[in-house]
Parts: sequence; C-alpha cells; structure tokens
Amino acid sequence: MDGAPDLVDWELAAQTGARLVRPGPQIPPAQAKAAVEQLRAFAVEARGHVRAYTGLDAAAVDAPVAVVDRQTWVRSNVAGLRHLVEPLAHKLSREPMPAALRAIGARVTGLEAGAGLAFLAGKVLGQYELFPPEGPDSDRPGRLLLVAPNIVQVERELGVDPSDFRLWVCMHEETHRVQFGAVPWLRGHIVDQVAVLVAGSDLGLGQMAGRGREVASAVAAALTGQPGPSLAEAVQSEEQKAVLAEVTAVMSLLEGHADVVMDGVGSGVIGSVEQIRLRFQRRREQPSRVEAAMRRLLGLDAKLQQYRDGARFVRSVVDQVGMAGFNKVWESAATLPSSAELADPTTWVTRVHPGGPSPGQGAPRPPAQA
Repeated sequence: MDGAPDLVDWELAAQTGARLVRPGPQIPPAQAKAAVEQLRAFAVEARGHVRAYTGLDAAAVDAPVAVVDRQTWVRSNVAGLRHLVEPLAHKLSREPMPAALRAIGARVTGLEAGAGLAFLAGKVLGQYELFPPEGPDSDRPGRLLLVAPNIVQVERELGVDPSDFRLWVCMHEETHRVQFGAVPWLRGHIVDQVAVLVAGSDLGLGQMAGRGREVASAVAAALTGQPGPSLAEAVQSEEQKAVLAEVTAVMSLLEGHADVVMDGVGSGVIGSVEQIRLRFQRRREQPSRVEAAMRRLLGLDAKLQQYRDGARFVRSVVDQVGMAGFNKVWESAATLPSSAELADPTTWVTRVHPGGPSPGQGAPRPPAQA
C-alpha cells in the first residue's frame, strides 16, 4: 500500500465475514469428499465442452481449480477487494482527516465489508477469481473457485440431479475462465474502467456528509420493499453513474454469455438441463423478504438483471450472425457492446457487421432455451 492508510480494516473484514457466515448444509464426510472430487473432475470436463461450443480456446496450463468452503471464499474476496480499492485509499489519504476519525472509518467499513461478504458467501456457487491475492498486476492467472457447500445446498433445495447440477455450474464458471484466458486484454480493460470510476470519486468529508441522506433513503427503500437505489448507487456522482453504465454492459455480456453457454452445452450433455434452469430461475425470482432487501442494498438485483440482459443480447446476436460472428465481440474494447447496444442487439450487429456475416461464419446457431 506504499504507506497509505487503508480505507477499510481488511483484517477486521475477514474476521467479521468468517464469524458471520452461516454454516453450510450437513454433509457426511464421505459424501463431502465425493462432491469435492466430482466438482474438480467436472471443472476439467467442462473445458472441452465450452471450447467446442464457443470456439474460444484458453490454455488450461496454470489455471487452478479450487473447491472451497464459505470461509475460504470470504478470505479470497477480501484480498481481491483490497487491491481493487487501493487506488481509492491512496486518493482519500490526501484528504485532511484526524487520525482517530480515519481509524474509526476504516473499522466501520471493515465491519460493513465483512457483513456483506458473509451474506454473499452463502449465495455464490462459483467464481472466476479475476484479481488474484497478489493484485490485478499479477501475472498469475485467476483461479476457478467452486463453493461446494452452496452448490450442494442449492441442488438439494431444487430437488435436481446432483451430478447434472454440478456439471451445469462448472460450465458457467469455466466460461468465465475462457473469456479472460482467450481474451488477454479483457482483464486490463476492466481494471482500467474501475480506475476511471475511482478517479471520478469525490468523497471528501463534505461530499460524504451530503450523500448521507441518499444512503439512508436507499436503506429505508430496501427494507420496506419500495423502489430505490442500491447503496453503491446512492454514493455515486452523476459522472460515475455514466461510466458505471458501460461497466455494467461489459459485465452483462460476460454473465449472459456464460448463461447461454451453460444452457447450450447442457442440452447435449446434461439430460435434466431444462428442469434445472426452470427451477433455478424460479428460485432467483422468489427471494424471501429479508433476502430481497439484502439484494437491493448490495446491488444484487442489478446483477440478476445482467444475466437476463446479457443472455438476450448473446442469443439475439448468435441468431443473426452465428457464433463466429458473435465472437467478434472479443476482438477489442471497440467491439464490446455499449449499454444502448445491449438493449438493442441489432444495432451492435449493424455496427460490427455492416456488410452482414463474413464468409465462413456459418449458419446461425439456434439460441438455447432459458
């Protein structure tokens, strides 16, 4: 951190997250071991399926798969988040602020971060570790994390075939690994966008106090089920919201692409994929009141919308120009869809394929069933 004080007490965040995270389902040791071994095997199997379906090739060398518990997921994400917000910590270090007040602020945000991660640790099925613990500039490839207790818990709640569900989840997470492995500029592009968001932060004491009312409004709206912004939206400037719209378009593309692949591949190798998708989607759309409030506060409603918007974009483009034509999206940052194009895929096709599909792109691949 080059001597700059932490914006967040990260040790406290890790301790809080580990303490607050709920225990996973009760699994006999033999079954737990079998689940871990099967997830590791399916993560490897998914590589060939995803490569064949997408036409993208990412070398599997040095791409570890880690099957983890909830506490390990929390610790991994604390490390990743620390590197992500480091530029903001440097920026705020220049703000005049009493040392005691700065320390209190770091502890408060540490508690908040830990509590948020504890909630998420019980929901996340898998994750491609975009920012390794060494930081975003590390040459080490990100790990593929599979959160075993959550996968087992959800497959039980849905009443679906465990082997089919585990392979289905691995398809989604392997797609994320391939996206970043086959498109080497993508991680740097996202890091740069985050840097732009940080550069636009204007969070002096005056500005922070001025947005307190917006934060209170966001919390009240979430708890009462009324329309309103997430906590993140409540503290953003108008300039940041504009940048965030484009960041959201990229993340929607990545999540939607992974959803399309997991269903498209699944139709050929997972017999119960339609049942899994139907029940999983129903579960997404019917949260409890407490979970709905937490989703709003943490911005997870926007995350779920990303899956839907991104999947619609991918299916529409593939339907028009085939998978090879869709893959032009990975050529450069200039061929990524804007937020407007994400909502109207034909405008992206017209911009990137002005003369129609190139020879050799083949017939459009029928969109997978959601």
